[in-house]
Amino acid sequence: MRRVELFMTKDIRIRKGLSINIKGSANKKIEKIPLAKSYALNLQDFHLVMPKLTKKVNDFVKRGESLFYSKTNEELVFVSPISGKIRDIIRGDRRKILNIIIESDGKDRFVKNKPINLEKSSAEDLKSKFLSCGLWPFIKQRPFDIIADPNLNPKSIHVSCFDSTPLGVDFEFILKDNIDVFKIGLDALEILCPNNVNLGIKKCQSFFSEELSNYNTTVFDGPHPSGNVGVQIHHINPINSGEVVWVVKPEDVVTIGNFVKNGEYIPERTVAISGPPVENPMYFKTRLGVELKSIIKKVKLSKDYTLRFINGDVLSGHKVSPDGFLGYYNNNVSVLKEGNEYKLFGWIPFINNKVPSIYKTSFSWLTNSKPKEYDTNLNGEERAFVATGEMESVFPIDVYPMQLIKECLIGDIEKMEKLGIYEVSPEDFGLIDYSSSSKIEAQTIIRDGLDYLYKETQ
Repeated sequence: MRRVELFMTKDIRIRKGLSINIKGSANKKIEKIPLAKSYALNLQDFHLVMPKLTKKVNDFVKRGESLFYSKTNEELVFVSPISGKIRDIIRGDRRKILNIIIESDGKDRFVKNKPINLEKSSAEDLKSKFLSCGLWPFIKQRPFDIIADPNLNPKSIHVSCFDSTPLGVDFEFILKDNIDVFKIGLDALEILCPNNVNLGIKKCQSFFSEELSNYNTTVFDGPHPSGNVGVQIHHINPINSGEVVWVVKPEDVVTIGNFVKNGEYIPERTVAISGPPVENPMYFKTRLGVELKSIIKKVKLSKDYTLRFINGDVLSGHKVSPDGFLGYYNNNVSVLKEGNEYKLFGWIPFINNKVPSIYKTSFSWLTNSKPKEYDTNLNGEERAFVATGEMESVFPIDVYPMQLIKECLIGDIEKMEKLGIYEVSPEDFGLIDYSSSSKIEAQTIIRDGLDYLYKETQ
């Protein structure tokens, strides 16, 4: 049992940013769906991991049984979310593994482990168990935004308990019935990093404020990206060169807690299907890697438009087919109308500019509080950087975003480090992709810059 320790709650107000109010947020209703026919692990979710398969096509696998491990660290194991037969292993260029697809047998047989006694467990004991049983991939690392290196000791662990992205999920609602297991997961993380597990909660989350009062919590208030864990780290415990911080998502903490309590790997995902074209947006309880059509068919979609399905949030997610699979770290599937319709003189105020802008020239700011029916139209094409200050106005981290993006394009490691590359991840630049008049893909540039820096410095 975790020792009772009282912490002083801190309050931080985020002033820079932008809350994008999109119509179609999920209603507070969860439907538990039966096991789907197929599940998959997308290897692109595990950035910079080189896999070595332990199973082949037509092999049987139990839930929690190894599918592959990392070539650079054989202790780092990735396991199946379901029991069944390996239906297919999809490869790309140079036989690179893209997806491992598992056909469920409907019986959900699993590998049984002994429950973990936290009072008798050391940090090394937990690391070894989490690595061998498939829990370690849930722990990610800053800098570089990759799966955490178990050989490095973190200065702190951070869990953001709220999602400020457009159409973001309500973690307080999702975790309300699993709060005890959530606490067990937090207790396990405290063993890995004693007295340095930091929880970011939203000002209006009264349930979390009361239930998590014995943990080190910080209350955040302000627009998006206040819910981004990178922003929270920057304001609580900034990362310096040579330091490492670990990050875990709230529902993954529950998965860790379940394993500690019962010795069973249960990778549940509460997924929100939401967006303007969804007539009954709601939550579904399923497993990570589930085939999307098994949950998309549960909602009513507008048939008047061509639709885009996004694995994740609308700012940092990626386009996916309805026949695809849920991402490993995702809690939402966003649906938008394809922006393939263009209007002549679309810049004219009061007529065509119905979507809010960071500028007040379109007059859309007069109705910013009302949910809008956004689509995927970029409203422009890629153009040169202009020093307008628009990036800085939505970026609440003490970093010069435009200069950092330019140095990432050039590949100047020394300047990238001086400009704060270690503090950021691609998702922190999601609002810049939305607001920047240059239409430059900032998230892609930052991802490439982080990868280049990692390969050159490791």
